[in-house]
Order: sequence, then structure tokens, then C-alpha cells
Amino acid sequence: MNKRYLLTICFSLISIWFIPMLAQEKSIQIYGKITDQNGVPVSGATFSIAGKTTGVISDNKGVYYLKTNLTGSQKINVSFIGYKTYTETISLEEAKSYELDIVLEKGYNLSEVMIIGKNKIQEIEALAYNVDVIDATKLKNSTLDVAHALDRASGIRMRESGGVGSRMSLSMNGFRGNQVKIFIDGIPMDNFGSAFQLNNIPINLAERIEIYKGVVPVGLGADALGGAINIVTNTYEKDRLDLSYSYGSFNTHRTNVEMTKIFKNDIVVNINAFQNYSDNDYKVNVDVADVNTGAYSRNQEVRRFHDQYHNETFIGNLGVINKPYADRLLFGITLGQVYNEIQTAQRLVRVFGQRHSKSNIIMPTLKYQKKDLFVKGFDASINANYNLGKEQVIDTVNRRYDWYGNYKELGNGNPGGEQSFTYSKFQNNNGLVNASFDYKIDEYQKLSLSNVFTSFDRKQENLLDPEENNYNQPRKSFKNVLGLGYQIEQKDWSATVFVKNYNQVNNFIQSYRESGSNDLIEIERHNRINNFGGGIAGTYFIEDNIQLKASYEKSYRLPTGNELFGDGNITLEGNTNLKPESSHNYNFGIAYSFMLRYDHRFRIDGTLFYRDAKDFIRPGFNTHQVLQTMENLKDVTNLGGELQINYTYKNLLAGVNLTYENLRNNTKYVKGTESLVYRDRIPNIPYFYGNGNLTYNFSNIMNTGNQLSLGYNLLYVHAFYLFWPSYGTANTKHGIPEQWSHDFTATYMMDHFSFTLEIRNILDKNLYDNFSLQKPGRSFTGKIRYTF
Repeated sequence: MNKRYLLTICFSLISIWFIPMLAQEKSIQIYGKITDQNGVPVSGATFSIAGKTTGVISDNKGVYYLKTNLTGSQKINVSFIGYKTYTETISLEEAKSYELDIVLEKGYNLSEVMIIGKNKIQEIEALAYNVDVIDATKLKNSTLDVAHALDRASGIRMRESGGVGSRMSLSMNGFRGNQVKIFIDGIPMDNFGSAFQLNNIPINLAERIEIYKGVVPVGLGADALGGAINIVTNTYEKDRLDLSYSYGSFNTHRTNVEMTKIFKNDIVVNINAFQNYSDNDYKVNVDVADVNTGAYSRNQEVRRFHDQYHNETFIGNLGVINKPYADRLLFGITLGQVYNEIQTAQRLVRVFGQRHSKSNIIMPTLKYQKKDLFVKGFDASINANYNLGKEQVIDTVNRRYDWYGNYKELGNGNPGGEQSFTYSKFQNNNGLVNASFDYKIDEYQKLSLSNVFTSFDRKQENLLDPEENNYNQPRKSFKNVLGLGYQIEQKDWSATVFVKNYNQVNNFIQSYRESGSNDLIEIERHNRINNFGGGIAGTYFIEDNIQLKASYEKSYRLPTGNELFGDGNITLEGNTNLKPESSHNYNFGIAYSFMLRYDHRFRIDGTLFYRDAKDFIRPGFNTHQVLQTMENLKDVTNLGGELQINYTYKNLLAGVNLTYENLRNNTKYVKGTESLVYRDRIPNIPYFYGNGNLTYNFSNIMNTGNQLSLGYNLLYVHAFYLFWPSYGTANTKHGIPEQWSHDFTATYMMDHFSFTLEIRNILDKNLYDNFSLQKPGRSFTGKIRYTF
């Protein structure tokens, strides 16, 4: 707890240091709010100075901020489709700030205006790929982390084993975990470690989240089997400060600071810092046996007592922008730590009272971007990082606990732990170099080249048995993914074709016993993998509001270091016999936008997809049924579809999305015998789920320009089996029951402040993402946010 308070103080000092610096800037600052005649903020309006090619766009609150060195009489223009252009002449003096609120008048009907430009999100959605985009700027007042924001998107399921910071797994169209690659600003998160995960990254870090399903662009160079998610962070275009703090049920605290300062000589300083803390002491229903008396009680409501979680993360960047040699050159450092108490094993019946883990991240970074490098039309981007962080698992107390918090010592002079006598520390020494290049041949054609190299070199230390450290067997893995793509774009259609090469070398010790001998033989293995894949994607606009998409990719996914060598006995045991998995991914989609009378606007997106995967990697249990281990399933197919409908009318926004996935075991024979589970649905994966949302914005509440936003979100997940459906009877099969979850959000926005109240799981239902691992019940959270 002291660390949390210390970090909060640091956040406050950062803001105290930053605000006076703004006053020292000699350039001229023009800022304010753009609204319509009813006081409703106008998002996406363009504010510019006449005769200049640069301008700024108003945010979702209608707020704009422009920095210029121009002085004297200047004419400003403010424009947005559907409104009359606003013009005004103002006199500017050096080193002064001007607050200018602007009211736009409606002047055109949207159905009569040709849209000649798109914002960044519309540009991405118009690509040939099967892609969705989450506008994170609209979620920054919420307490969502990136994982829970993704959980509301079509085709995405984010599964957790408990509360804040618990183990999570993200699935996309039936592919899950490492089969779906995660990027931050195009940089793979493979080597970030457990101290930097989706369910501890605040949504405030992101500007938008791009979701590529099935086919992944060459620019996101990695071995993604079923899709990729790219988190695009806030840019470095202007000075900004974003502070927020929230407090909620189960003693949950979240703090976030995002700060950017651009000096006159184009030196930029950027800081992102955040922390999450929770006792996670919510109630669960479980069968309990008293550890001292042996008395057994069914379906008792007990409180989790050993599930505290906290993480603290600092991301700092220092460099230059807009230089002749670099549009962006940044040197950075990412620092973070996690403390995580482990309450249960894979099922609630096994309870712990002392077992816990720790981890940290120490990662220097380099980011370089330059357009028109050497020749016009040649753009380069190079990123590199190296994670020196460590992971620890501590399980040294020889006790047995029950759910009442009672325990008994199991000493008898013998050492032991609650699950396994463990005190290990390991360092994965993850390195990454990511380089991508684009060459624009002409107005319509572009070539893209990318290469991603990653390294994994685990050094492990057993603190309980120092002699074991004298023999630290190699656990190394090196990957390289090379991609080349060609894109052509015409007025109403575009297409992309690409090829990829996947390379991996794994170095480890393999142990075995020869027949008739008890001697253990160990041999060092160098496992080499080399595969080629590729694909094609195309889109065609029948009309401006009707878009067709089709895409195909032969993709590969190479095993990760943790899958090969385990995670230090936290939850995963390694399997060095894993093969790379591959998949033929097909997508076909259609998007239709239209408007009825009186401003009723609709957008309908439908997608059909088919996946044919070989050597599908899925989790199973190890020999002792205590830890998970990854294993190959020879042949898996998946035929499914998604449907999204969005509706807006004035201040009302509503949407619904549904996803169906028919993920089947297509492996007919196992060791010459027909499989009993042939054509069974793959277990422990949701196959039918959806979201619904409704938001209404009230304008001019209590004061002109202030806004009250009320939101409701519904999550539905159909019941599914934990094990193969063909095993057991209806009364003996374990599964996850049907889930309905209701959330409510209210946000009041005024000037630079916003105040939010959230209620999750309103009906206080027992919710599960994994068998027997109950999630938190009803919770309340309040958040305050300040932006400048």
C-alpha cells in the first residue's frame, strides 16, 4: 500500500512540474471548445489558420488546441460537414494564450453533402482487411482497461480467472492466447512479460485500438495465426496533460497520468504512468471442508482472503520530432512491477493462503520514424527494445488452508509448499528489433517490407537449492518473421498481396531413458523451423455507402518461450515437443451505411469466416492435473460469422453485435484409431456471444456546454462445455453456464473535468469465464479525470 501512495505522490509532482512549464512556452496558444447551436460538442471539426496547410481536429468533447508562431492579424477557419464554415479575424501577440469558444451553425443536410475526406478510423475501416476499430477517446472517462474495452468488440472474448490483475486469455473468432498477437504502436508485445498485460493497461493510454481478424497486414510483422490487435497510443502533436483517479469496490484504486511537453526546439518529453491496486476480496460460492475438523459444507458463501494485486508502471520517452533526419526519434524506458497473491489453483476447491508471485519490467526502447527517407515516397520505421525484467514464484510455507482462512502446519521437519515447494527467479532476456519500410511507387501503388526479430534466453535461479544453479540448462528461442507486400488502390477498389517467411531456432536440453536402462540421458537439441506463408485481400465499394471485403491468408504461429519452457510453475508447464501451428484463413464481409428521415443513421456490418488450422496449439493439463501444458491437435476447422448493427439519432447511440463460432476437432484418427471426439466442438471456448450498448447524451446540464452521458452495456455468453462433449453424460459434464452481465455508466463533463460513476454486474449474478473460477459480483466505481 505504501508503494501505491508513493506512486500517487510522484504523479502529483509530475503534474506540478508540468503545468508551470506550459507558461514558459513562447509560442502562441489558441484553444477552446467547438459546439453547435444547442451547446452539443462538435467532435472532428477542423480549426485552422487561413493560408496554412496545418490545422487541428476537435476531440470528443469539442475541445481543440493549436500552437503557432504566427503574429499579427490572422484569419481563422472552423469547418465540419453539415455546418456552415466559421471565420473570424483575430490579432495574435507572441507568448500569449487565446481562449476562443466557437458555435457552428447547421447549414447543410448530410445526405446532400459529398464526403471528400475520412478521419483516421474511417480510413482504417475502409481497408481491404477484416478490421474493426475502437475509438478509445470515447472511453477515456471510463474505468475500463484495454482488455475490457476489447471485450465489447465483435468477435472478441476476454476471459479472466478472477478480479483485477487475474490471469486472462483473449480469443478472436475461436483463436486465443498467443494465437492472437498484441501490438503497441506496431511493436509486438511478445517480450513485455506479465508486468505489462492487457488487463492492467488503462484505456487512457490508447487513442484507438485496431482489430485485424484472420489476415494481418505486412506492416504488423509477426507470427499471428488468427489475427492481431494494435493499440495506437496518444501522439506527440501537442502539449497535453491527462490525470485520472478512480476508487471502487473491493478496495480497488487506479491512477493514471499521461503527459506530453513539446519544447520550442522540437524536443519532446512524454510520460505515461499508471497503477492498479485491489484486495479482490469479493465473495464466492464454493464447497468448503474445514482444514482442522474436516467438517464439509456445500455451497458456502466465503470471501477471498489472499488475492491482493497491485502493479505500478512508468513509460518515459525523450527525443525530437519534425527534424530533417527524423520525424520522430525517441529514446525511452519502461519500468514496472507486479505483486500478485495466488488464491486458488485451476479450480476453487484448492485454496492457498501464502503462495504468490512477483515480476518486473526494465525495458529500454528506441523508436525512429522518417517519411521520404533518402527519396520521396520512401518511409521508414525502426523500433527496438530489450526486457531485463524478472519473474518470481514463491511457495515456501508448508501449510494447508481452507476457505474460512484456517490453516494447519504440515511440518514434521520436512520442507514443503502449498502447491509445490518453490522459490524460483528467472529472467527471460527478451529482445526485439522491428523494422518496416514503405515505398510509394505512384499515387496508386505501394510496396511494403517488414522484418521482426525476437530473442528469448531464460536464465533461471532456484533459491531453495543453490547447487542446482550450477547447471543452468539452455532455454533459448530466436524468431524472425520477414514480410513483403504490394498494394494498389483505385477510386472504388483496392487490393493487397503479400508473402511472409517464418524462422525459429530453439535450443534446449531433452531428457530420456533408453529401453531397459534407468540411466537418464540428456542431449542438447537445436530445433529449426522455416515456413512460408502469404495472402491476398481486396475491397470494392459498390456505392459510397456499400463496401465488400474478401481476404485469405496462409498463416503460421511459432511456439513462444513460455509454451516451450513454462512460466516457472505459476500456471504453465513447458512442452519442448510443440510444433508450429498453421491456418488457412478466409474472410468475406459487407458493410452498409444509410440514413432515414429525421437523422436516423444506421451501419450494418456482416462477416463470414472460415479457418482450417493444422497442429492447433491448445491447453491441456500436465500429468498431475495441477498445471496446464500446451499440446498440438492435428486438425481443427472453424466456420462462423459476425453481425454488427449501429444506430444513431441526435444524442442517442445504440449498437449490438453477435458472434457465432463453430470450432470443431477435424482430427479423425489418432495413432491409427478413429478418435472418439472426432467432429466434437473444441471444449472450453465460447462459441456464441454478443454485446449490446445504449448511450444518451444530455446537453447544457447545469451550465452551457456541460454534458451528462448515460450508458448501458449488456454482455451475453452462451453456455459451453469444459471438456469434450462426447465424454460423460449430461449429468457428469462440467461446463460454463449461460452468462448475462449488465453494466451502467454515468459521466458528467465540464470544462477540463469529468466525473464518472460505474456499476458493473448490476444484478449481482455469479459470473464465470473459466470453470469454477467465479468473477466479482456487483461493484461500484467512481472516477475523476482532468485534461489540459
